[in-house]
Amino acid sequence: MSTLARPPAWFGRLPVVTRLVLAVAVTMSLVLTGTAGLVYWRVQAALDRQLHDDLTAYQHGLDRAVRAGTALPPGPSGSHYQVLDTRGRVLKSSHAVRHRALLTAAEVRSAARGHAVRRDIGSLLPITPDTLRLQARRVRTGGRTRIVVAAVQRGHRDEALRELLAQLAIASGLTLVAASYVGYRTARAALRPVERYRSGAATLADGTHHLRLDVPTDRDDEITRLGHTLNRMLDRLEASAARERRFVADASHELRTPLSLLRAEVDVALHRPRSAGELTETLRSVDAEVQRLIDLSNALLDLEELGGTGHITRAPVRLADLVGTAVAPHVRTAERAGRALAVDAADTAVAVDARWLVPALGNLVDNALRHGRGTVRLTAAVREGRLRLDVTDEGPGFPPEFLPRAFDRFARAEASRTGEGSGLGLAFVQAVATAHGGTVRAENTGRGTEVALDLPY
Repeated sequence: MSTLARPPAWFGRLPVVTRLVLAVAVTMSLVLTGTAGLVYWRVQAALDRQLHDDLTAYQHGLDRAVRAGTALPPGPSGSHYQVLDTRGRVLKSSHAVRHRALLTAAEVRSAARGHAVRRDIGSLLPITPDTLRLQARRVRTGGRTRIVVAAVQRGHRDEALRELLAQLAIASGLTLVAASYVGYRTARAALRPVERYRSGAATLADGTHHLRLDVPTDRDDEITRLGHTLNRMLDRLEASAARERRFVADASHELRTPLSLLRAEVDVALHRPRSAGELTETLRSVDAEVQRLIDLSNALLDLEELGGTGHITRAPVRLADLVGTAVAPHVRTAERAGRALAVDAADTAVAVDARWLVPALGNLVDNALRHGRGTVRLTAAVREGRLRLDVTDEGPGFPPEFLPRAFDRFARAEASRTGEGSGLGLAFVQAVATAHGGTVRAENTGRGTEVALDLPY
């Protein structure tokens, strides 16, 4: 059944406006045909009822006259009669049908057996002259059987029906044309914004930047919502393109220095013969630069993945376990440096993305160990539906001029904390906080440095 209801393939290849107009036209044709058929049937039934009443009254008058043996009464205007014997011979007849056989032989036999015979002579369309409706019944008189035929003209009834058909055809045709025109104009008006959106998208495909579709703000229909959706898509595309350009620029800028150093080390090593010790030292230097390249590439890829997905996957995790996992890789480093590493985590469960939050906390602890002094303390607490994560140390703090750009990519405060590394650690922490719908801040407390994350959980 679903296959039968499926529109033909050629219909799907038509333009949308054409399909809508055709759908309106077909639907209106069916509705108008049904309505016209109902009106025609009701009018025909009323006219047939009146014609039947006239014919029945005339038939009764003829039957009484034949039984009484009196003169046959006149009927309605244009009426006719015949009186037949059981063999079909005409005994009496009105002048107009004297030599015309109104009944067939089979109808004569049927009437002689007592059946009522009713029949129309002539058709409504095409037009035929002298259309009649007749009725024949058996009448017994003086021991003899007669067949009385009464007939009335259908001319006025047929003319009225033909006039009705013409009026219905004209009215239906005009209504169909009007409905199709209104459907066409409505479809064009409804799809005009879509065409504008298509043109705008084509302009974007040609390389135009900062393009946004002109979407009305005073309405909320399907087309308007489509426009807003396309604008949001354009925002995401532009942001994605900006991230890509920034990624390429950052990568090319930051990779240039270690690659140049690698090239210089190799050139120096090849410039003259070297001892085994000198070659070993050169390889160690090359290994350090290669590791720096690996760390930088991983940091850039993590930032791009976190910024590109635009969402995180939250899952319940014990807060103490989360903090413990982040701190564990740095315990040996703190011991070797003679530094204390203190952790204070609430014993509760939070819904966060541990995949990103653990390395973010690890970055903060690593920064505090490498660039700070004294005890490094990580505090994790929850209150009023928020998760607060603080990492503090007892070092000299950030230079004041560095604080406004502390979370920018590749930002370094060379004099104090970030002379080593790629300058992407704090940028990664901010990206994780933003992905969780939270914030991060860095400040000097007077007793050291504090970096705090405030996240919903």
